[in-house]
Amino acid sequence: MIELTKGLNTVTLFPELGGAMGVWKFDGEDVFLPVGNPDLKAQKGEAVGAYPLVPYSNRIANGRFEVDGQTYQLDKNMGEHPHTIHGNAWELPWTVAHKTDSHAVLVLEHRPNVEARADERQWPFAYRAALIYQLHNDGLAVEMVVENLDTVEQPVGFGFHPFLAAQGPATLRFDADAAWVTDENGLPVRQEKTQNEWSFTQPVDAHARFIDNCFSGFKGEAELVRPDVGLTIRIEADPVFGHVVVFTAPDGPFVAVEPVTNMTDAINHPEIAGRGLHVLKPAGRVGGTMRFRVKRSG
Repeated sequence: MIELTKGLNTVTLFPELGGAMGVWKFDGEDVFLPVGNPDLKAQKGEAVGAYPLVPYSNRIANGRFEVDGQTYQLDKNMGEHPHTIHGNAWELPWTVAHKTDSHAVLVLEHRPNVEARADERQWPFAYRAALIYQLHNDGLAVEMVVENLDTVEQPVGFGFHPFLAAQGPATLRFDADAAWVTDENGLPVRQEKTQNEWSFTQPVDAHARFIDNCFSGFKGEAELVRPDVGLTIRIEADPVFGHVVVFTAPDGPFVAVEPVTNMTDAINHPEIAGRGLHVLKPAGRVGGTMRFRVKRSG
């Protein structure tokens, strides 16, 4: 574990645990809430406050997809759930390439040994990812870059999975074009315009109902207000993050607001023009930055 500090901010990082963050506290209050998930065995029972999603976000249906006429099968990585989830970067150790008191650069290289069939069922293509954490007085910037190290084109998506602390009353606001309605397995089945129950353009009670959905046409801004502790957390994401995944539940202690590039199961939906999947040529790169700004409110 390593620690970063800046102003009233303190962050802990677990490079060897998928590049995850442990805690982020601002003036003694949790901004990201460490959460443990026993189904994510690669996190070894550790409670984490956020982690990277590389080289895809959310689920791939039954871990199966096709690229250039070749079919690939990934191993399950979330207990007995049938779908692989959140890529494989969170399952692997990252290297600390650079660190200051308030800044850390983590790097991961995934090079599957296809002949020995080692690691290819995590992800069959070689890539390098960089994850840059930078604390500022008013919050945290997270930059992500993915490079194709393979000799063939590679489909890539990425994002970030923070658990925003919300143990008490909280409101959530963001703007997007449409919500993906899902089936019982969390896979997208149809889009609905963001109106009525799907509208978050005005602040909505973050704990009013269960939500676990991806929204397309994300405008790059979201805001969580916690009046009981007097904190406002504002998310500002680069345009490459054209989707956002939101997870919340009544009386839950956190709200997950995940800026991501791609829709759920994007790799299996080539018919959707705005699915957010990037096809990188060998040596091609894609990246983006998101900022979490925190301030006292009320």
